[in-house]
Amino acid sequence: MEHYGKRRTLCSFIDDRRSIQSPTHLSFKTLHEMSDQDSPFSPARPSTPASSLYSLLPPPSPDSPWRLSPLQTPSPSLLFHCVASLHRQEGNIYSIAIISGGSLVFTGSDSSRIRAWRQPDCSERGYLKASSGEVRAMLAYGTTLFTSHRDFKVRIWDVGSPESFFRPKQVATIPRKSSFPWFPAGVTGRRYHHKDCVSCMAYYQAEGILYTGSWDKTVKAWRVSDSRCVDSFTAHDDIVNSVVVNQEDGCVFTCSSDGSVRIWRRLYGQSTHILTMTLKYQPSPVNAIALSTTTSSTSCFLYSGSSDGFVNFWEKEKISSRFNHGGLLQGHRFAVLCLVAIEKLIFSGSEDTTIRVWRREEESCFHECLAVLDAHRGPVRCLAASMEIEKVVMGFLVYSAGLDQTFKAWRVKVLPDEKMSCLEVGAGINDLTMTIMESEMMDSSMFSSSWVQ
Repeated sequence: MEHYGKRRTLCSFIDDRRSIQSPTHLSFKTLHEMSDQDSPFSPARPSTPASSLYSLLPPPSPDSPWRLSPLQTPSPSLLFHCVASLHRQEGNIYSIAIISGGSLVFTGSDSSRIRAWRQPDCSERGYLKASSGEVRAMLAYGTTLFTSHRDFKVRIWDVGSPESFFRPKQVATIPRKSSFPWFPAGVTGRRYHHKDCVSCMAYYQAEGILYTGSWDKTVKAWRVSDSRCVDSFTAHDDIVNSVVVNQEDGCVFTCSSDGSVRIWRRLYGQSTHILTMTLKYQPSPVNAIALSTTTSSTSCFLYSGSSDGFVNFWEKEKISSRFNHGGLLQGHRFAVLCLVAIEKLIFSGSEDTTIRVWRREEESCFHECLAVLDAHRGPVRCLAASMEIEKVVMGFLVYSAGLDQTFKAWRVKVLPDEKMSCLEVGAGINDLTMTIMESEMMDSSMFSSSWVQ
């Protein structure tokens, strides 16, 4: 596996952290500021068959904010651009959530205020004020936002339509408060409350069930309509780091620092969950998982990022529905902390301060690293992504937050591969050329209001 950029030692990483000074206001990084760092990419290799695509493209001007990723056979190329870079004055950002189909993205941090930003320029739209801070996990579905807090509770917000005036309101709290403090509210007794931080959440749309994973090693299922706990089970021998639900069959996937990934299924007609399979390929703690399903095929892949720097993946058998280990993605030098899978792309954020973009070939287990996004000066703590363009040239908006107290927005575009017809390739190139020209005409000086606590 090729590595892009210079290998950094732990001492140099610590020196970089010490050299960071928080500005007095929130600002966007311009192209000239980002170009101070050495480019992590090697020059393109014209010997690849796909290189004929790029001979048709005009060379970008020196002031173009777009960077072309290295060519790797038989991979398509990828363009990425850091649209905005925001710096938080105090504390770290723990979670990011995107309102699907809307224009808002939310960030959770040490503060009790959950910030709302407009996509994609990240201009501040407002905030949600909670009675408790340290928002470790966030999840968005429609116009509903779920947030977990320091008091081990989950709050449910209605953020309204993104096009209308931003007037969010809290609609419920999980677990719900009892009408009589000396009596528990139904099955939401004290033994159903989380006893430690709620680290992750997943929502099953068909049943309206919210799953919460916690550092107390348990996973709880909540019926959102009445905020009641319908099931609670000890999922792992160590803290639960991530939980994902397959929307097609309702299977629940959990991962933990005990080094395992487990698959749970709810008994038919009941609320009880049973363990159906344990996936453990390495003893290293598993920090994140992501499920990848594409609309064009029936394939299903499960990805897990662990502290050894590897991303393992499993493919689901169509007949037995078992998950078989397909291999691992190697490239990160330190722990993988977060994963996002959307269509055939997988984004992995790591403790080595980089974000890698992987692509899975259609009807195949072959994966390839298309690019390395290297702009953070600290471990990449969380990621979120949404599709922006669904044409020949696939476009994505990617949001990342690192322990360097920065929040970045990326625009990523993937060129078509060799299997497409000449007509489709020509259309993709025209779209890409227009994108480069528009980016060159963009004003690099953009401002935002202060990020005040």
